[in-house]
Amino acid sequence: MADEINNNNFDNNNDEREHVCYMCHRTESRAGKMLRMPGNMYVCVDCIQRTIDSIGSSGFDLDNLGFGGMPPFMGMPFGGNPAPEEIPNAPEQEVLTGEVINEDGEVETPGENKTEKQEPPKRGIPNISFINLSDLQQGFGKRQQIKKKTERTGPLVDPDKVLPPHKLKEKLDEYVVGQERAKKAISVAVYNHYKRILAGDKIDNSDGVEIEKSNMLLIGPTGCGKTYIVKTLAKMLDVPLAITDATSLTEAGYIGDDIESVLSKLLAAADNDVERAEIGIVFIDEIDKIAKKNSNRGRDVSGESVQQGLLKLLEGSEVEVPVGASSKNAMVPLATINTKNILFICGGAFPELEDIIRNRLRENSSIGFNAELKDKYDDDKNILDHVEMEDLRGFGMIPEFLGRLPMIVTLQGLTGEMLVKVLKEPKNAILKQYQKLLELDEVKLEFEDDALLVLTERAAKRQIGARGLRSIIEEIMLDIMYEIPKDDSIGKVIITKDYIENHGSPRIELRG
Repeated sequence: MADEINNNNFDNNNDEREHVCYMCHRTESRAGKMLRMPGNMYVCVDCIQRTIDSIGSSGFDLDNLGFGGMPPFMGMPFGGNPAPEEIPNAPEQEVLTGEVINEDGEVETPGENKTEKQEPPKRGIPNISFINLSDLQQGFGKRQQIKKKTERTGPLVDPDKVLPPHKLKEKLDEYVVGQERAKKAISVAVYNHYKRILAGDKIDNSDGVEIEKSNMLLIGPTGCGKTYIVKTLAKMLDVPLAITDATSLTEAGYIGDDIESVLSKLLAAADNDVERAEIGIVFIDEIDKIAKKNSNRGRDVSGESVQQGLLKLLEGSEVEVPVGASSKNAMVPLATINTKNILFICGGAFPELEDIIRNRLRENSSIGFNAELKDKYDDDKNILDHVEMEDLRGFGMIPEFLGRLPMIVTLQGLTGEMLVKVLKEPKNAILKQYQKLLELDEVKLEFEDDALLVLTERAAKRQIGARGLRSIIEEIMLDIMYEIPKDDSIGKVIITKDYIENHGSPRIELRG
């Protein structure tokens, strides 16, 4: 009978999600099989055993807890209360009754002692009423589910994919236009980081030299390729990547995402494999949005406090991470992740940082024949190359935070010539995407060179980098994508300069 109950109550959970224990909040992969209870609640075997042990240690008999003759379960003898007639030598008690009228209509004398056999009270735990779990069905109908951990067959990092820096840069050149210095610096940092992980115990630390990781800070205007470079690298290396936004992070205890939520996304990207997540890459975008606020009214819960909370993550420590949630609470399971081998890359546009750099450089100007003029850096498009820690502190970043980002890499805004290359040259270029999309309708798409120049001029005026190209092309291609499916005779569409300037229509060639 015990085996029958086990099969009926334990949920095998063959889908891609795993259950979470309602009491200890451990996932099924850590706690084992779960007992399914009313209301879609699941409790692990350990919690059931601890509950029964605590009741048994209080001095009460587990056989008489009032389970109504429930058969043994998991080797624990649950029995109901015996009927009164089954109790031998039931005591007789004298009860003082009041004035009542019996069946014959006679009035009995008040205070008359009458001896009668009373039913003894049921034995069990006093002053405890068991909860009807069916009443909680509405409250726990939406149980928490965590994605199951996938079985890893290969190594954490494929050594064949950790290429030397010059080959990593060659791969980046196929996808990213320009930013030569940034691609070179990132390739070296990533190669050294994973070379250290692959060496592992082979590194001789007897001389006291321990190689530490080098986190990076990417500074550049919007649309210059910061996020795209990190995405391309993670895809090439086949390692878990988590991209998060610093604007939603707040200090613990306030509304928003906790600091540890950045690791929760990394753990989810690694399919809940903690060991694989511990060698991943975390890209924190919009890092400039957590700069210190100048206002002294109240606590800066989304600025300096977030920078202080990120210190332990960047440096490397054991962190309790909520699984499948953005904040810690009593209903969320936790996993311990060591951030020692996690590469953190922070990126931000840092608006108005150019003015801070110019003001610092102007302080060095003087009077004389060889003196530097104050307006020397006014038109310098590469002013970010002169950035120093002092400028970032003036922007609002605390020194402790900057000290954990030793590599500062600057990216430049895209010029008109670079925007033209972005349209045509990368493997995943925007024009190639539209050409492939029209090929599904057996139509060829071409852009004239003059038309591309007009496109890039419009995108440069919007000052949003490569992102502006897609929005402009979406506007231009709207009517074409609408009309082409109507006519099966169209074989080729050529986008001209006049069409982009609203002076004509695209040139169309018929099939055959």
